[in-house]
Amino acid sequence: MSEPLVVIGNGMAAARFVEELAKRALGRYAVAVIGDEPRLAYNRVLLSSVLAGDVASHDIELKSAGWWRDRGVTVTYGCAAHSVDLSKRSVKLANGTGVVFSKLVFATGSSALRLNVPGVDLPGVHTFRDSRDVGHLLNLATGKKRVVVVGGGLLGLEAAYGLAKAGAQVTLVHLMDRLMERQLDPAAAALLKRLVEEKGIEIVLCASTARILGVEKVEGLELENGRMIAADAVVFSAGIRPNATLAQQAGIPVNRGVVVDDYMATSCEGIYALGECAEHRGVCYGLVEPAYEQARVLADHLAGKPATYSGSVVSTNLKVSGVNVFSAGDFLGGSGAESIVFNDPRFGTYKKLVVSNGALTGAVLVGDTRDALWYLELIRAGGSIAAMRGDIMFGRDLALPQGDRARAA
Repeated sequence: MSEPLVVIGNGMAAARFVEELAKRALGRYAVAVIGDEPRLAYNRVLLSSVLAGDVASHDIELKSAGWWRDRGVTVTYGCAAHSVDLSKRSVKLANGTGVVFSKLVFATGSSALRLNVPGVDLPGVHTFRDSRDVGHLLNLATGKKRVVVVGGGLLGLEAAYGLAKAGAQVTLVHLMDRLMERQLDPAAAALLKRLVEEKGIEIVLCASTARILGVEKVEGLELENGRMIAADAVVFSAGIRPNATLAQQAGIPVNRGVVVDDYMATSCEGIYALGECAEHRGVCYGLVEPAYEQARVLADHLAGKPATYSGSVVSTNLKVSGVNVFSAGDFLGGSGAESIVFNDPRFGTYKKLVVSNGALTGAVLVGDTRDALWYLELIRAGGSIAAMRGDIMFGRDLALPQGDRARAA
């Protein structure tokens, strides 16, 4: 008889985990997936493309209903998990029903933060995190509304770009002195700012939000320096918080996220966590690739195969506001590191490679990201780049001998 396994969460991490588990141990577990969003799992990375009108909402679905059914997976969506009873090994849903489990996986993701400022509860204040948010923002854009986006990280830029492309008048305000400070060095961020501004988006840096203006609805936003920005809506995209409350209420150890070991296991027998809600060695990863790596490890573990997770080399390889951007590893460069830089502002291209102890340890690319995955492989491998150092900036095709290029292809 199949062992009952419940996955709370129906996002990208959950979908990848179920896929990996089905490859390794199909039929060993009776898998039930529970999600509060009213649709099947979808590619959250493409939400900005939906907002911009580049793809349709149904086109970002990760797996069809038939795919889940063919693998014997029961999917309950549009119904949140309300509580977890570890002693009864049961999950109670918002509709009052219960689902028993032998093993339980938290894949609850994260939520967008809203700044604690006056006016935050006014109608017209939104977040940009899931497919339900996209519907609200599309209404703003098609109405040619004035929108202020708070947050100059990846999601904030994506929201600003999507809104602007869909017809809104957008101002983006960011607390820090450069965009995407967690992924880009100052020079790359400056180039990205210029390229985004060329798309008609106003960007205000070093901008701390004081309050949201309005009586019955949003009328504007005031910064700490006194500047007033007229607006019909405000979109918060200024960080995320792991959704760990459900686990915490069940008595599972939580710091910032659900605490897991190298097997993605909590300290409670048979209880696991992965993705944005999980905290591994003190780190909560807010990116897709670490979640996928965790999904593979947990699937191996539950299939009885030896596997451990030691952490991820964080990388970003996306089209941000229509601009190709990549970063990985220690892109700022610590003590003793050397930087190889190519900068062509006229053509919107910036490349920076960081070398430490003869190995490639970090990279930032803006504009031309064709060799991004090759650089990521070199960073993860940690080997010497001495033989190709003179040509490494120009990409794999020039840096590798012809025989090596064929083997790497």
